[in-house]
Amino acid sequence: MREHISFSEFKLWSKCTWRHKLKYIDGLDDFTGNAFTAFGTAIHSACEDIAAKKTEGIEEKFLNTFEEEVNSLQEVTDKDRKLITEMKEQGKGILPHVLAEIEAKFPNYELVAVEEDLFEEFEEGGIKFKGFIDLIIKTEDGKYHIIDWKSCSWGWDAKKKADKILGYQLVFYKWFWAQKHNVPLENIETHFGLLKRTAKRNRVEIFRITSGKKKVDNDLNYLKNTVINIKIQRYIKNRLSCKWCPFYRTEHCK
Repeated sequence: MREHISFSEFKLWSKCTWRHKLKYIDGLDDFTGNAFTAFGTAIHSACEDIAAKKTEGIEEKFLNTFEEEVNSLQEVTDKDRKLITEMKEQGKGILPHVLAEIEAKFPNYELVAVEEDLFEEFEEGGIKFKGFIDLIIKTEDGKYHIIDWKSCSWGWDAKKKADKILGYQLVFYKWFWAQKHNVPLENIETHFGLLKRTAKRNRVEIFRITSGKKKVDNDLNYLKNTVINIKIQRYIKNRLSCKWCPFYRTEHCK
C-alpha cells in the first residue's frame, strides 16, 4: 500500500480507477512530458520569484529554465520547435502582468511561502497527503490566501472554473495547510491564478474558489472514500475516459 496520496493521484483515480492501477500500482509510465509541461514548469518558477519581488533578470531566468526543461524532453519534433519558439514570446508577455495582478487583488500583501510542500497525516489509515502549494500570501485583514498557478491558452470558461475535480485540489491544500500551521479554516481563502499564453488581454487572472466548511467536509469525505477503495483494490475501467488515455487499445487495456 502506498504511504501517501497526492492530488494528481486522486485526480487520476477519479477519472479512471484502472488507469490509476496501471500507473501507481503497476508502475507503468503513461506520460513523459511535452512542450506544455516544460512551459508550465518555467513560468511557475518565474512566478515564485515575482511574488517575492525578485524581478531582476526574470525574463532571462524564464527563458533559461524553459530551455533546460525542453532539453530534458525525450523527443522534440519540428512542430514542437515552432510551438516552443512561440511559447518563449508568450511567456515573456505574461511576466510583466504577474505582480500587477497579485497587487491588484491583494494590496500590501505579505509573502508567506512559495512552493511550500505538504506531507501531512491523513486520519484514515496513517496515509499522508502530499502536495506543493505554489503561493501563500497574507493580507492586512489577517486572511491567508492559497494560490495555485495554472498555465493555459486563452483562459478558462465558466464551466472549467466550476470544475469539481479542479476545486478539490484547493480544498485539500487549504485543509492540510491549516492542519500543518494550526490556522483556522475561516482565515484561509483559495484561488487559481491563470497564466494565459495566447490571450489578447488579462494575461494573468486570479480568481477565488469558494471553500467553506460544508465543501471542505464533503471533499475530504470523497478523499477518504478514494483511499478506502485504493486499499481494497477496487478497479473499474471507465470507458468514457478512454479517448485521451495512453493505455487505450494497448496490451494493458483492451
